[in-house]
Amino acid sequence: MNEKILIVDDEKGVVDMLKSYFEMQTYQVYTAFNGTDALKQAVHNPDIVLLDINMPDMDGLIVCEKIRNYISCPILFLTARIETVDKIKGFQVGADDYIVKPFDIDELGARVAAHLRRESRKQEQNVFRFFPDMVIDYSKREVTMKNQIIPLTRKEFDIVELLSINDGQVFDRERIYEIVWGIDGDGNSDTVMEHIRKIRSKLAAVSLHSYIETVWGVGYKWNG
Repeated sequence: MNEKILIVDDEKGVVDMLKSYFEMQTYQVYTAFNGTDALKQAVHNPDIVLLDINMPDMDGLIVCEKIRNYISCPILFLTARIETVDKIKGFQVGADDYIVKPFDIDELGARVAAHLRRESRKQEQNVFRFFPDMVIDYSKREVTMKNQIIPLTRKEFDIVELLSINDGQVFDRERIYEIVWGIDGDGNSDTVMEHIRKIRSKLAAVSLHSYIETVWGVGYKWNG
């Protein structure tokens, strides 16, 4: 399989140039133009990340800090900053290298290849998703909000998993019960209401964002 590279920069011209270059080198390229989109694209488990520092909505330092615990691949900062203090900040949040703008694209390609050759970490390909102030690690069955693990029961996590993987899709109570408890479950769809109430309570203790929405007369959907 071709190695996957995630390119994040708010300058479209830079992203387009790098995308064309790395696709010619047979990389599988994912792109993002801001920090929020970078978090969404990180779900693809890239083998290496090129990350601009200066972005308007969420700078590269914050993005790096948010994804580093879930992605073990090399992260290379693209930046015009050259002050030592900025480099120290970057390394502290988990960066592996700095590429100073303007750069020679062939040198950048060589550095990317070198990092991938040296990459000896055989990372477990965890399945996870990033939301505004939440990370769901489906492999570990953990929900983390603001660096706190939310203590969900097995069935509570099953509901979160079902809704979040199908973000925006509406499920009625009967369908949720059928999927999570199975046809041999001893309860009924009212059990779903109680579990969702408990999930909401646990999430609300940490975040004001309403992740599970009620669609009146229909059911529930995930609001990522």
